[in-house]
Amino acid sequence: MSSPTSRRSFLRQAAAFSTLGAAGPLGLSLATMGQASAQSANGGYQALVCIFLHGGNDSYNTVLATDTDSWGHYVNHRDPRSRDATDSSTSIALLRPGTAANPGGAAGSPARLGGVLSIAHSGRSVHAGRQFALHPSLVRSQQLYGSNRLAVMANVGPLIRPTSKANYALDSFAKPAKLFSHNDQQSTWMSFSPEGASEGWGGRIGDLLMSGNGSGSSASVDIIKRSFTCITPGHASTWLSGRSVRQYPVGLARIPGLGNQQHVLSNADLYTAVKSVMTASTSSNLFTQAHQQVVTRAIQASNLMAGALPASAMAPWGTSGASSVWTDPMLKYTSTNGAQATNGLALQLQMIARIIDANRQGGFGIRRQVFMVNLGSFDTHASQNAEHNERMLQLDHALAYFDSVLGAMPGGDMRSQVTTFTASDFGRSFTNNGDGTDHGWGAHHLIMGGAVQGGEVYGTFPQYSTANANGVFASPDQLGNGALLPTTSVDQYAYTLGKWMGVTNTDLASILPNLHNFDSSAHNVGFMG
Repeated sequence: MSSPTSRRSFLRQAAAFSTLGAAGPLGLSLATMGQASAQSANGGYQALVCIFLHGGNDSYNTVLATDTDSWGHYVNHRDPRSRDATDSSTSIALLRPGTAANPGGAAGSPARLGGVLSIAHSGRSVHAGRQFALHPSLVRSQQLYGSNRLAVMANVGPLIRPTSKANYALDSFAKPAKLFSHNDQQSTWMSFSPEGASEGWGGRIGDLLMSGNGSGSSASVDIIKRSFTCITPGHASTWLSGRSVRQYPVGLARIPGLGNQQHVLSNADLYTAVKSVMTASTSSNLFTQAHQQVVTRAIQASNLMAGALPASAMAPWGTSGASSVWTDPMLKYTSTNGAQATNGLALQLQMIARIIDANRQGGFGIRRQVFMVNLGSFDTHASQNAEHNERMLQLDHALAYFDSVLGAMPGGDMRSQVTTFTASDFGRSFTNNGDGTDHGWGAHHLIMGGAVQGGEVYGTFPQYSTANANGVFASPDQLGNGALLPTTSVDQYAYTLGKWMGVTNTDLASILPNLHNFDSSAHNVGFMG
């Protein structure tokens, strides 16, 4: 018999099979070797949804400190003209809470947007005297925060162990590899290793919980466990890859596959012929047999999910009578230029809602699922005002849309059963580079759901300061260019989400490699009920 490792290697190298378009990647993505943990998913249905903000979200303009001292430092670095009237930089400093919007301002400009949106907090001692706000375009997110279904996780990022500025200055002190690099830090967020990692903590959570998924015939249960535990309607990522589960990529509007009326081969005879060739056991070669098994499972999974997936043009996730998802008004947001545009992030979240309902309609018996969606263009080195505002508009619309849909699901309100959270490559610099910001490290993130202890800012919000003549910041939280030194690790962020999903402390310690370096009393950051 060939080893599981050699079988996996073969499947990874089989990317040439992609000549069948949607069917090729689908088949390859369903390769699942190895055994799942015996851990079961206790309780009812629960799901995690990761929204990855590709490019490095400028969290300084997403969640802001607005107390007098903080605001002075913020304006000093975001609007250099406040210190030097001859500076030709474009101001990227948002305006104080309560400032009226100027309709005559340039699209996306701070003047056009008006003041930032104040949010309350409980007055924890670590935030005594601090005041906070959200970007002016996060109007519905502010409402979700006020309804206690959205929380802020302050200054989180990859860390090997708790790190001070003095530690950071030491070459001998362990720090994440290849900081400030897009690909490497995306991978580190997802897998705790630079680019090239093959497993992510979302997929590993799926490994540990998939044993509780599935009902029906044994063949169907196996497909449900291995194929429907980790799903993405966006592009595939390391975060969803496990050892036993393999992420299942689906389309934005439908389930990709070989046959059926909406798929690659609409002619029934041609579909039958191709399926026969692809799944026939005609070789004694173990690699060929493994390939045939993967294809067979892919077709079975496609038919199983496609048969249960509800239509897009129906409540609560769609508008009855909409001719396509691209024309559905529910999936449109008002762009920076005032036009109505389809929100790709909302479209991905719509597919997740439909898949969640397919579990109910198809009787799949899935109790735990992990999803990932993506929103890009956050690398705002230039045109910061308009570009970042556009992303905030999309994020705000998508969060409110998903919250509304989950609250009106056919099987009942599911907001307490689905937790949605953001992640990104890194934050960005405090300093204005002339028209934008550069790469950073720590960043603030949003967590949404009925089980979230919302209306609060968790972790330790960073102290702002103004750099001296040598570019050195006095704040213990700001490095060069004001990049944030994280005070909460991704391990702690992931631990808090994993505990809510039902993963044991022992198993979380096995998939979060740096967790043991942090005090056990601080593993759970506290934003989940």
